Amino acid sequence: MKDSRMHEQALIDTAKALVADGKGILAADESTGTIKKRLDSIGVESTEQTRQAYRNLLFTTQGAEDFISGVILFEETLFQKADDGTSFAKLLADKGVIPGIKVDKGAKPLAASTEEKVTEGLDGLRERLAEYAEAGARFAKWRGVIDITDDRPTDYCIHVNAHALARYAVLCQEAGIVPIVEPEVLMDGANSIERCEEVTDAVLDAVFAELKKQEVMLEGMLLKPNMVISGKQCPQQAGVEQVAEATLRCLKRRVPSAVPGIVFLSGGQSDELATAHLNAMNRMGPQPWKLSFSYGRALQAPALDAWRGKPENVETAQGAYLKRARNNGAAARGEYTAEMEEAA
Repeated sequence: MKDSRMHEQALIDTAKALVADGKGILAADESTGTIKKRLDSIGVESTEQTRQAYRNLLFTTQGAEDFISGVILFEETLFQKADDGTSFAKLLADKGVIPGIKVDKGAKPLAASTEEKVTEGLDGLRERLAEYAEAGARFAKWRGVIDITDDRPTDYCIHVNAHALARYAVLCQEAGIVPIVEPEVLMDGANSIERCEEVTDAVLDAVFAELKKQEVMLEGMLLKPNMVISGKQCPQQAGVEQVAEATLRCLKRRVPSAVPGIVFLSGGQSDELATAHLNAMNRMGPQPWKLSFSYGRALQAPALDAWRGKPENVETAQGAYLKRARNNGAAARGEYTAEMEEAA
């Protein structure tokens, strides 16, 4: 019984540390295919060496640990080393940043559906989690993908993704790893913010029902949802305050207060807009849970553009990344201002 309590307390402590005041998570877990697209955009060939160099740039940025509580790694990155020979996991841990790992195998076509997807990767997950924990990972991430049209998502798609997220979460907790549960309602369509709220509400309802059925300890997990937002192709884009109000309304309906934190994905928003939305929500607080960030592009885009694969640009790129980390740390406190974007 004592061992069980200690195991549960370790999960709770890690989950709380990931949403410490003014801190959030860097999502540096792009798959090999996705990071190739990122590097292609700046004219850099994607090789193991260039991927290592880019991650090394981010992880060695001095001062980022003041605003970054954890980093989600791709499997390749978890086992890579920094330029000085230290494993990335140890380098981060030594700075007080918690190493995490993306464990899903990506969204694949859903059986009996021509358009919807389900995330795969449950086969062999228990064994992989043991390896990741041994390598230093203390939290994990699994992303479910939900598309919006007038007639999607179907209940079938919502259910199978919710079921998979809960299975993943309970396996993580068994392994002593905090699960980040990520049901992402995509923002690529022409849907209104009202339609996004309707779908997000249904998805979160299904996810928490499955988490309860599979006895996931809510105090030892984090939720990584989309914000309730207008689709990119919608002619009427909701304002910052409207997004904040709709997102909080949806979360208050469906997310139990036992969950210690909600770390939003940026979902393709611009870096400044993702920061502004988070800031607006925190200014409407306090809320039952900590509200922070788990951003990929919204933290990395300026750094990637500044770097362009050139060693002489590393310091400038690190400065761009540090600025985004600092601004999002301020947004996690509700202290972000427009003037912060103007500052060098």
